[in-house]
Amino acid sequence: MTYRVAFAAVLFASSLGLAARGGDWPEFRGPTGQGHAAGKHLPVEWGKDKNVAWVTPIPGLGWSSPVVAAGRVYLTTAIPVQRGGDGDQSLRALCLDADSGKILWQEEVFRQDGQTAPAIHGKNSHASPTPIVHGGRLYVHFGHQGTACLDLAGKVLWRNTELRFLPAHGNGGSPIVVDDKLIFSCDGREEAYVAALDRTSGKVAWKTPRGMDVPKRFSFSTPLLVTVNGKLQVVSPGSGAIMAYDPANGREIWRVTFNGYSVIPRPVYGNGLIFISTGYESPTLLAIRLDGTGDVTGTHVAWRMRQNAPHTPSPLLVGGEVYIVSDDGVASCLDAKTGKVHWKERLGGAFSASPMAANGRVYFQSEEGVGIVVKGGTRYEELARNSLGEKTYASYAAADGALFVRTASRLYKFQTR
Repeated sequence: MTYRVAFAAVLFASSLGLAARGGDWPEFRGPTGQGHAAGKHLPVEWGKDKNVAWVTPIPGLGWSSPVVAAGRVYLTTAIPVQRGGDGDQSLRALCLDADSGKILWQEEVFRQDGQTAPAIHGKNSHASPTPIVHGGRLYVHFGHQGTACLDLAGKVLWRNTELRFLPAHGNGGSPIVVDDKLIFSCDGREEAYVAALDRTSGKVAWKTPRGMDVPKRFSFSTPLLVTVNGKLQVVSPGSGAIMAYDPANGREIWRVTFNGYSVIPRPVYGNGLIFISTGYESPTLLAIRLDGTGDVTGTHVAWRMRQNAPHTPSPLLVGGEVYIVSDDGVASCLDAKTGKVHWKERLGGAFSASPMAANGRVYFQSEEGVGIVVKGGTRYEELARNSLGEKTYASYAAADGALFVRTASRLYKFQTR
């Protein structure tokens, strides 16, 4: 099934848990890129000793989310180089068996020179962008350090280190696949652009500057592929604006400007609207119609909502409701058409991971390692609260009725028996 068909199959989903390819979770936020998991048997309760199928220590540190394809789990990580210089890191791809949790292989893709590497934020890692599996290939992205393609046995097929830029606080945004291209944002401290690589060769296919004269250019968002009037658009937020591009050539189709930088959340799309939060200092959730061209700031913003909008977690759209959680732990459910707040609830803790929908439920994950499951709908009802007692900034993965959670040192697979 192609990415385009997989996306179309879920675009008009109207209930929790309706998604394509229930056995795979091949990219950040799953097969649709919007946080929907298929299947009816995903655990509601879990813990260190509850519904654990396996737990595997993961070497090094990385906040990339796990991806799952054809019975394998893939991650990236950064491991300090023994007897290397201060700050030297081995940037690696890892593959685990999804049934047993055994690490099948790990491959160094890039070597970071600690003498020249820019500093990162304390909440970031050197391996934060999530990999993607497509067409029998694994694509891993380390931001300004480079991008690579591996076969599923761990052999590096190509590397690209041409797209250099000076990051602020490290790297974050993940790539997406559109037909024969791998597309991602490169929003650095001094230069901001969106780029596409040829998936076969790794060569640069196009590179489009953001064209925004803003004081702080750096952002970390992951693009989303949508179809508008039968044509593909890659929607990519950056500092000061959200833009849509033609994936074939990188031509900008439309933009909506705003006051904000360090934009992290990935957009979600449905009901003719795309939803995005605008980053620091004061985030605003925007609902935008996609049928325009040029600067449509004054004509295509359907509604705005400032209260408790997230800096970091992506929104979640399920049928007629949008679910969000602020970085300081206030969750809200909004009417997707109007922005009306159905409910808001303080969950407790801090949040970076993006929420997930499955089988009529919404799954939140706090930085403190607490998973909160609530019933989907316009009334708040908490179903479970599950603590792992360890830091986590990575988002969930779900495949074949199992939940995968990455903490600072481990990867868990939870499954009911």
